[in-house]
Amino acid sequence: MVMTANFETRENLIDTKKDLQRLPKAELHLHIEGTFEPELIFEMAAKNNVKLAYADVEALRRAYDFADLQSFLNVYYAGMSVLKDESDFETLTNAYFARAQQDGIVHAELFFDPQAHAANGIAFDTVIRGLHQAVKTSKEKYGLTSSLILCFLRDLDEDSAMQTLEKALKHRDKFIGVGLDSAEVGNPPSKFARVFARAKAEELRLVAHAGEEGPPEYVKQALDLLKVERIDHGVRSLEDSELTKRLIDSGIPLTVCPLSNVKLKVFANLQEHNLKKMLDLGLNATVNADDPAYFGGYLLENFWQCKEALSLSDQELVRLCRNSINASFMSASEKSLHLANL
Repeated sequence: MVMTANFETRENLIDTKKDLQRLPKAELHLHIEGTFEPELIFEMAAKNNVKLAYADVEALRRAYDFADLQSFLNVYYAGMSVLKDESDFETLTNAYFARAQQDGIVHAELFFDPQAHAANGIAFDTVIRGLHQAVKTSKEKYGLTSSLILCFLRDLDEDSAMQTLEKALKHRDKFIGVGLDSAEVGNPPSKFARVFARAKAEELRLVAHAGEEGPPEYVKQALDLLKVERIDHGVRSLEDSELTKRLIDSGIPLTVCPLSNVKLKVFANLQEHNLKKMLDLGLNATVNADDPAYFGGYLLENFWQCKEALSLSDQELVRLCRNSINASFMSASEKSLHLANL
């Protein structure tokens, strides 16, 4: 018989961050380059003799006042320029795992952007080997399982994405799927139908950013043309009642990133976020941190601030944790193991 924490019948068990921390949860929308804390950026810049456009750590932090997704991406890509060798990618990933362990994360599926690194002259082999070195020891070192999802930059063309995928397939054992990220507006999923079909033929898992700044139509395209299994963000789906019903009926997971949405002005503040409405409607929503070094909060902080701002109940918080486990690409047996602790 599976034992649970009995959150279904008791109230006010989750009063503190410590209570939230002990709930097992999976992180499904996390850009590893977005975990790059300013201190580590400056440390690696010094190691690799990279001159930054910012005088010090505080000057870099001040640049984190973003107007929109594109202004964030400008700073994001500048920070990535200090990553040069395999050990840099391993160090970055291990730094995230240390934080993830503190947040009660039992499984993480990490996005990475090889095309952005290629623009900095870094070979795909260097990126994937460094990341994978950390991933394959995450259970031993930090008590959590992990995997990698290669993301294509949607502001580049599909030929570039296809070339990246062909290079990646030489390392098919080191990543589990592909995704689509970067500047959404003006770059619909339809641009990438061929490369996603190729990835599907290789039995890779499929996800895509859609419905963050882009319209509900992008979510439909991701489902119909890219055949994705999860929608990353998806908050604008609720503007389309037919799409909303489809998402409810199909149970397609939405990897929602509340603090990111506020930081990038998708919502004016967290009180206006539609996460609670998603739960009320029966959508399969999860909470994630996106790019936590830039957006002011790792996963536990996202959970806590949503609890406070949206008055989420214990049952809703547990449901979000359960959703994250069920929406992951873990095996059924791994999922059962973690769900037994909820």
